Amino acid sequence: MTFTTRPEIAGTFGVVTSTHWIASAVGMKILEQGGNAFDAAAATGFVLQVVEPHLNGPLGDMPLMIRPAGADVPTVICGQGTAPAGATIAHYRAQGLNMVPGSGLLATVVPGAFGAWMLMLRDHGRLTLREILEPAIFYARHGHPMLARVSATIAGLTDFFRHEWPTSQATWMPGDQVPQAGSLFANPALADTWERLLTEAETAPTREGQMETARRAFYEGFIAEAIDDYLKDACVMDAAGGRRKGVLTGQDMAGWTASYEDALSVDYHGWTVWKPGVWTQGPTLLQSLMTLSGLDIAAMDHRGADFVHTVTEVLKLSFADREAYYGDPLFTDVPVGTLLSADYAATRRALIGPKASREQRPGNIAGLEVSAKAALARAGRDITAGPGMGAGEPTMAHLSEKRGDTVHLDVIDRWGNMVSATPSGGWLQSSPVIPGLGMPLNSRAQMFWLEEGLATSLAPGRRPRTTLSPSMAQTDGRKLAFGTPGGDQQDQWQLILFLRLVHAGLNLQEGIDAPLFHTAHFQSSFYPRATNPGHLMAEPAFGSAVLDDLRARGHALEVSEPWAVGRLTAASRSADGMLKAAATPRLMQAYAIGR
Repeated sequence: MTFTTRPEIAGTFGVVTSTHWIASAVGMKILEQGGNAFDAAAATGFVLQVVEPHLNGPLGDMPLMIRPAGADVPTVICGQGTAPAGATIAHYRAQGLNMVPGSGLLATVVPGAFGAWMLMLRDHGRLTLREILEPAIFYARHGHPMLARVSATIAGLTDFFRHEWPTSQATWMPGDQVPQAGSLFANPALADTWERLLTEAETAPTREGQMETARRAFYEGFIAEAIDDYLKDACVMDAAGGRRKGVLTGQDMAGWTASYEDALSVDYHGWTVWKPGVWTQGPTLLQSLMTLSGLDIAAMDHRGADFVHTVTEVLKLSFADREAYYGDPLFTDVPVGTLLSADYAATRRALIGPKASREQRPGNIAGLEVSAKAALARAGRDITAGPGMGAGEPTMAHLSEKRGDTVHLDVIDRWGNMVSATPSGGWLQSSPVIPGLGMPLNSRAQMFWLEEGLATSLAPGRRPRTTLSPSMAQTDGRKLAFGTPGGDQQDQWQLILFLRLVHAGLNLQEGIDAPLFHTAHFQSSFYPRATNPGHLMAEPAFGSAVLDDLRARGHALEVSEPWAVGRLTAASRSADGMLKAAATPRLMQAYAIGR
């Protein structure tokens, strides 16, 4: 039996796995008190906003995958808000910008996560909104142990908060002091906000009505009004080094609602895998599986150089297509059928060679040559960050205590309901705290380009092409939910885990514990949108022989610190009702709970 850092959790009552132990415990509490997976997932998500504020917040965004018991396929809930009516390329250019800043007020879109949670709870939950929100309110009011990474993030921004974002100073530096790691930290303004929202929601006579009333209070009531009032006059420093006003209004918020969508899927070695649509990067995983389907991955050592090299080269091709073709399908005709087809995969497979590629190689799709050419031109720029404070969604593999990324959770209950969600945005380092609310805005607009005619051109009402990307899969009655934080790395680490489950026969914890890798070869989704041709980061646990082999194949290898890559979690349900779950030991935060 392979040694793992933790057991693979198994039981029949329920499993919850997330990127913070307190949030996982709260999710299990909700299951214990009679809630279902949808209730538990939402309660877990709201607590993650409190305990990991550098990674997600109430004004962030989220794609959400749900699979109610008995459903033939998962469904996607879009919690990705859209660009405001005033977010035009002409306006941003007039502000002296050639790129959307990674932080500040112009970086925000309509916050979508809350609407997605309310839509799911209204249609699928069992408990009241108070039962869902009470744990988050408790930790916001009475405090939670300050993570070392949150403390370090705040410490690195003390002068910036004092001089540029005083509302953030008041929230994150009580008494003008940096909260120490391990100390109790509270956000009473956030607790007050949720209490006021509950008071309004509880005027509705039904549970479903509570969710709808809460949604209106958020998007049309006092929360939207507070955001509108602040943004009318606020003019703050952003990542591009200038003080600029935002364009988001209360009217933008009132005009947006979360929505249901069909998931995209492919079949791979007896499995069906589902992902959100091309407004996320999720289909890169599906494209990668189609490309790999014609290769003998099963014959490769999943910890060997052949496996790492082959998967990396496939990922480079899939992400090149992401940069050329993905975007909001309501605004642009994304060739999904072609990108996920066997014939197209064969043309991509033929490009994989024995040496690491340093080229950006989007596929050739008839009629879309201009998109591919534009992607190549963008990737070839010499991009450097401005003098301001960037807040792009960095991967924790950069090894700095200031770096965060996002959060993830997977929940399955005893009835077979499943949820996989990747909430993000609204980071404490992304935007000033809205006065009186205890929450900052998101910065997802940095995914847009300030150039016309692209799949990801900034335009009012358009969704940014997000990196957020939960997953579900199924084979022979076994159903799987999995995901990870990590920006551009999300669908890389998820692909690696899935291949190991399919071909190496590892259990969930073994697959998560095995050494990981990723590439930053392609265009980053985050300000300042750099490329790093040929880059490959790998954990030292691969061993010197494998790492030397990868260097010899031409990879620009960066060896991470031990246990530094990936934040995967996963949960599964077999046909007999057995539930299993696992969580990464990396960062010593994530936890799986079940019985």
